[in-house]
Amino acid sequence: MFRLAHLSDPHLPMPQARPSELLGKRLSGYANWWRHRVHLHRPEALAAIVRDISDARPDHIALTGDVVNVSLEEEFRRAARWLAELAPADRLSLVPGNHDAYVPQRWDRALGGWAAWMAGDGGAPPRGPGDFPFLRRRGPIALVGLTTALPTPTFFATGRLGGAQIERCEEMLRRLGANGLYRVVLIHHPPLAVGSRHKRLSDVLAFQAMLRRVGCELILHGHTHRSEVARLDGPAGPVPVLGVTSASAAVESRYGRARWHLIEIERAGAGWQTRVAVRAARADGACEDDGRYSFRTA
Repeated sequence: MFRLAHLSDPHLPMPQARPSELLGKRLSGYANWWRHRVHLHRPEALAAIVRDISDARPDHIALTGDVVNVSLEEEFRRAARWLAELAPADRLSLVPGNHDAYVPQRWDRALGGWAAWMAGDGGAPPRGPGDFPFLRRRGPIALVGLTTALPTPTFFATGRLGGAQIERCEEMLRRLGANGLYRVVLIHHPPLAVGSRHKRLSDVLAFQAMLRRVGCELILHGHTHRSEVARLDGPAGPVPVLGVTSASAAVESRYGRARWHLIEIERAGAGWQTRVAVRAARADGACEDDGRYSFRTA
């Protein structure tokens, strides 16, 4: 049995910024953080989630983006230290979210600091979005990491994969499926044609068409700050799509308290059995079971 932890959208605490760093979109995002979001994302909730994951000792951890808030250089530096404490790069796979690409900036001063957690097996660390998807194999599990992160105008939180990345992903999933591996796709924006157009994955229909051709066994996403389950059509039947609440959400958050998912995967005859335990933070700093899902795939 393979045990995979899934968390998302930790939105680490915001450092103070200099006025010169708050040009353009950052200004509204920074003000919104100190006015509203600082009360929704609590470090004590995130600490409870991290402790619970550590106690569970999963085989691997998947983090589906929005580690930071307005992409300040100091945020990236602090986040790199936090990632190193959470898990070494070979035990943690990360894909970026829209807040991790909040404004245009140099890769080496931003996401490049996290490249070790986004590098495919045996390959060089990514040098930009064009190096995605990445592939990591852990036993019978194949983790395929996509990026939907790109700078957008103020009040937009959309994502995009791009045709070239979708093509590379399709070839990767086809090859992995032919080898009988359990394929987990990591993506920040949910690959669903729902929600506000200001926050959606813009080329979601192209992704869904690709999935109908080659399929996979599980898709993990963040972005919505909600724990939710959906399904998309695949060539061998429905593909489960699993979103998770922000890992730093306050107990009183309108999205629900902070959660993470413990996913257990094992072979079942010619297919796979997937069991998901939802773990939620409590006000006393502990975590508890908050629901279970089970999927059987061919």
